[in-house]
This record gives sequence, C-alpha cells and structure tokens, in this order.
Amino acid sequence: MASSPLKLYKPDVPQVKDTHFQPPNRIQQSLLSKVEERTLIWLAHRTPISINSDHLTILGLTAQIMAGVSYALSTRNRLWLLAVIGFLTLNWLGDSLDGTLARVRQQQRPRYGFYVDHMVDTFGSLALMGGLALSGYMHPYIAIGLLIAFLALSIQSYLATYTIGEFRISFWSFGPTELRVLLVTGNLALFRWPTVLAHYKLFDIGGAIGLIGMTAVLIYFTASNTYRLYQQERIR
Repeated sequence: MASSPLKLYKPDVPQVKDTHFQPPNRIQQSLLSKVEERTLIWLAHRTPISINSDHLTILGLTAQIMAGVSYALSTRNRLWLLAVIGFLTLNWLGDSLDGTLARVRQQQRPRYGFYVDHMVDTFGSLALMGGLALSGYMHPYIAIGLLIAFLALSIQSYLATYTIGEFRISFWSFGPTELRVLLVTGNLALFRWPTVLAHYKLFDIGGAIGLIGMTAVLIYFTASNTYRLYQQERIR
C-alpha cells in the first residue's frame, strides 16, 4: 500500500506590510502634560518646513548622549553639570516635538515612529545612566539599577501596547518631562549640597528613592495588566 505524502507543518507567517495596523491609545496624564501639549503645538506651528520629525529625533538622541558625556566629564569640572541641563533641554525639545510635529503636519508614521522613538530612548538612557555611573555623584550600582528598572518598565509598556492596545507615557502623574525637571533640579542642588545627611551623596539618595518608586510602578502595572488580561481571557 502506497504511503501518503508527508505533510509539512507550515506556521502562519504574518505579512510584513500590515495595512490594518492601528496606533495604540496614548495615555498621558502627567502633571505638566496640559502645558507641555500647548507649548509643543505652538512650537510645531513655528518650526521651519526644512526641519522634519527625523531631524528632531536625531537631536533628542544626540542631546541625551551628550548629557551622559557631560556627567562623565563633571568629575573634572562640576560646571559640566550646567551643560547637562542644556542638553536635557535639547533632549526634551527633540524627543517631545518630533511626534507633535508629525501630527500637526499630518505626516504620521505610526510603526516607524513607535519603533525608532523607543530604540532611541533605550540608547539614550544607556548613555545617560552610563555618564551618571562615571560622574562620581551617583554610585554605579544605583545607576545600573535605575537603568534596569527603566528597561523593565519599557518592556512592560511595550507588552501592554501590544496586548491591550494602550501605550502609557506617564505613570502616577509622572512622565519623561517631570523626570527631566527633577534631574535638572538635582543638578542645581549639587552645587550647594553634593552630600546630605552627613556623608550620603545627594544623587545616591535621590536615585534610591527613584529606584523604589520605579519598582513599585512596575509591580503595580504588571499585576494590574495581568489581572485585566486574565479576566478578558478566562478559561471557561
């Protein structure tokens, strides 16, 4: 008896071009979000046509890398801390205005923008935390802990975007802009109080508090989203 031909299993492979891609719902509820949104729209309408969102993305990444370099150089001269403030301002401009400019000009590229923006954030955060670790103002272990917490929060956010369709920019009224403001304030405070409570470094205390807060946010939203998905996909 002739044997039947062997049937090979061929998994479904998604097409590269997804014409049904739906941008996720962006959740931005930070303290400064209203003022920031109005400011960015005002700036977008006055941005020269020769400047596009890609230029601003490059500006944001370059500025964040230079902020990290400036932190590393502050071991030689603490005036580099002022340079950090300038670069953080440019980072805010590039990182925040690129998406607003694309929306104002009706030039959205949802998949490209989402992917590039968040890879840029990853590399920029690596540079910034690396600079802090080399600055002498923060213990390297705390800087590494903050970087790990940031990456873990990012992973949680990206998974929630894919599974729930919500991309959360802020957590408990804090977003990237508020964190930049805290970092700028801390830089100015370093000129007066590099150490506090007798011998503890100001940025070590601030970094430890930030690490605790980020860990709490990570645990809360992981548990919340897990429960939400479990309820939506209960085994009957």
